[in-house]
Amino acid sequence: MSLKIDQDHSRFRSIVRGRIRQNLRKYISQGELVGRQGKDVVSIPIPQIDIPRFRFGDRQSGGAGQGDGSPGDPLSGGGGDPQEGEGGKKAGEGAGEHMLEVDVTLEDLAAILGDELELPDIQDKGKSKIISAKDRYTGVRRVGPESLRHFRRTYREAMKRQISMGKYQSSNPIIVPIPDDKRYRSWKTVSEPVVNAVIIYMMDVSGSMGDEQKEIVRIESFWLDTWLKRQYPGLESRYIVHDAIAREVDRDTFFHTRESGGTMISSAYKLCAQIIDDSYPAEEWNIYPFHFSDGDNWSLDDTLQCVQIMKEKMLPRVNMFAYGQVESPYGSGQFVKDLREHFGNEPRVVTSEIRDKDAIVGSIKEFLGKGN
Repeated sequence: MSLKIDQDHSRFRSIVRGRIRQNLRKYISQGELVGRQGKDVVSIPIPQIDIPRFRFGDRQSGGAGQGDGSPGDPLSGGGGDPQEGEGGKKAGEGAGEHMLEVDVTLEDLAAILGDELELPDIQDKGKSKIISAKDRYTGVRRVGPESLRHFRRTYREAMKRQISMGKYQSSNPIIVPIPDDKRYRSWKTVSEPVVNAVIIYMMDVSGSMGDEQKEIVRIESFWLDTWLKRQYPGLESRYIVHDAIAREVDRDTFFHTRESGGTMISSAYKLCAQIIDDSYPAEEWNIYPFHFSDGDNWSLDDTLQCVQIMKEKMLPRVNMFAYGQVESPYGSGQFVKDLREHFGNEPRVVTSEIRDKDAIVGSIKEFLGKGN
């Protein structure tokens, strides 16, 4: 029976996976999954899957629902038209759309994303193979070395024994453990990667970047995180917002900061380079800066300063520098042209133009399709 249940469960998961693949591009462009993300799983609404149900046998007696009444009598909750629902609305004739929500792990979701977009695994540069073995205490057991004796649990067991035997005196609370009372910490060895990866997100929040543009950045960032976490289990994310000045913020602020001010992109690049200097040595970290903007910059001089920072401080240290230009009715779109002029032959600089939400899928493939 257990084997049959496992087979049925495996088949059901295969069906769910297939339905997710069929609708993945819709989920990506509409951002349907972002708001359903939990700590380790995502709840996905899947239409048109037959949900397993009980089928009643042909016995005419016994079982649930036996009582007064005859077959075919309408069920009523206290009178009134049995076809009338809450609020006095009549019941419809057609079948409704049945949506089944299933939980999918982020790892499975990343695998589906990779298969659907034909993304290659990121090239291993040897950094991620440094492993540190750590012992973690996971419980308590009855045997072990004296150095791992759990004193509190040991004396609690001794007290319980003495109370049950009537030997404990509250006026003279002397507790003497015997060997059967002793408890010891148990552990297991966990292998952890010493070297991980970091994404440093930068976003222009000047007056020309509206809610729609930031929503595109939010959706694309979710999928970039999902894929890179499959490659690097210990992925870290840092967030920078900028207009004429730049500051580091948390994730929630990154996606909800109101737009204002002018634009000096160099302020974000300086802060990004400083974060790398302070926290992420290139020999120990895989580093991925992602910058999203509408392409407006304060001046040509500031653009040239951005180019200089990239050449001298970022490109020698990062795996890839990604720039996504979100189309805005108020942006000139010039910055992506400047980057392509200066870095057109640099494989670590990847640029993408994102016209609208439907272009997110192509942009993700442009960013991740080289497996850097």
